[in-house]
Amino acid sequence: MLRKAGTPATTAALAMVSFAPSSWVGAAPMSDTVTHAPFGQTPAGVAVELYTLRNRHGMEARITTYGGIITSLTAPDRNGHYADVVLGYDKLADYEKGSSYFGALIGRYGNRIAKGRFMLNGVSYKLATNNGPNSLHGGVVGFDKVVWKVTSAGVQEQGAQLALSYASRDGEEGYPGTLKVDAVYTLTDDNSLRLEFTAVTDKATPVNLTQHSYFNLRGHGDILGEQLQIPAGRFTPVDATLIPTGVLQPVAGTPFDFRQATAIGARIDTADPQLKNGQGYDHNFVLDKRPGALGIVATVYDPDTGRVLEISSTEPGVQFYSGNFLDGKSVGKGGWAYERHAGLALEPQHFPDSPNHANFPSVILEPGQTYRNTILYKFSVR
Repeated sequence: MLRKAGTPATTAALAMVSFAPSSWVGAAPMSDTVTHAPFGQTPAGVAVELYTLRNRHGMEARITTYGGIITSLTAPDRNGHYADVVLGYDKLADYEKGSSYFGALIGRYGNRIAKGRFMLNGVSYKLATNNGPNSLHGGVVGFDKVVWKVTSAGVQEQGAQLALSYASRDGEEGYPGTLKVDAVYTLTDDNSLRLEFTAVTDKATPVNLTQHSYFNLRGHGDILGEQLQIPAGRFTPVDATLIPTGVLQPVAGTPFDFRQATAIGARIDTADPQLKNGQGYDHNFVLDKRPGALGIVATVYDPDTGRVLEISSTEPGVQFYSGNFLDGKSVGKGGWAYERHAGLALEPQHFPDSPNHANFPSVILEPGQTYRNTILYKFSVR
């Protein structure tokens, strides 16, 4: 759950957080806008900016050039009241020292690679390990810990837009090839935030990019009462270090069956070996849609506020993480302490440890090819 630092959890659970974009009061803007402001600088002296995208309805996304992080994202409830529905921090320094990947762009490989090793074209590669024996989310300094370059920012035909780029050099965190990545965020007037990745490389390399926002459609509290639906008939079971076994297991008859909308907390404490391994949900779901086709990967509904989040993607899988390792020690925006299950992450992606599983969809990008990955977050109400 989420509580104000220094506030008893029982009191915090009763408090509601309201959010209004800081740059306007009262009526929403009548047009799309893009603005920016300083957001500090890194220890190396690199300036970091914070961009604010707004649509004509008053929905707002704030994105920093450090890690391409969505620091806040507002959405209306069934009464038209806006709230910030993602976890994050007020200061750059907290993102720099944080280890939860709040709101960040993830690469070069989202999720885990077993023992930080893989073979490619007869060559063994050793990656930085930062999650027990494994490599997680690109290593010690993944794409979430670098400053991205702004290539354009402004109002386009599709809406308010911010385009970022990053060049990951050959050998960075152990990966082969120089990978050039573009990530374009667009906030549209149907209350959707669209993220479009493209990437090219000069050597064959594994690529698995994703976005790691933690959502809480109530704005605070725990997410156990939110209803989740994932159109996936199978998932990838994991071992004790959260590495897939290679099996594609049917979800039928397990706590992982979210084919019908189900409260996240309904089965999370079931005595299931997989839930024990993840200390909750921290698993990849094998989506029923055709890989490469843009389709719904998850829908979240909060009965209290009426907010609905529908996530679509071109990826073959989605990682569902129920915030199991949040422990209240991380103090976020407005002084709120993020406790266990304070937010949920739904990360459209290829499967974890794919370079080491020939039966998983390939993640190898070759020179001359273009990697593409689209993620769409659409908000509505019931």
